[in-house]
Amino acid sequence: MPLRLLRLFLAFSAFIWGVCLVGVFASWPQINSIAQGMGAKPITYDPMLDYWLRMVCGAFTLVGVWYLVLALWPRKFAVAIPWFGWLMVVEGVLLLVSGLRLGIGPFPFWGDVAASLIGGGGIVYFAKATRS
Repeated sequence: MPLRLLRLFLAFSAFIWGVCLVGVFASWPQINSIAQGMGAKPITYDPMLDYWLRMVCGAFTLVGVWYLVLALWPRKFAVAIPWFGWLMVVEGVLLLVSGLRLGIGPFPFWGDVAASLIGGGGIVYFAKATRS
């Protein structure tokens, strides 16, 4: 059962990071619409911002792919699992501190923080399940 829960937390984290795949392929107007739906002001098109968006979304998606690999073969990559659990916890703390400092509204701020802390905490807690 603990191994199944570990896999669940890893798959959850894969989804959370992998959702950024949308940002790799969406058009700038679509990205602008999504951002405004999350509370951002309209963003004027800038080729460099477009480039950075694709770069960040691509990197986040690849992190999600790695969580998926960990979920599929947790025993094979057991050594990496605690590291990636702590990565999520640290990301959650960074988001919490930054969001509070910037006065970000609750959506999507609290969801991002909760996903990172719960996902990472679950991975860290169940990481030892790969040894049994």
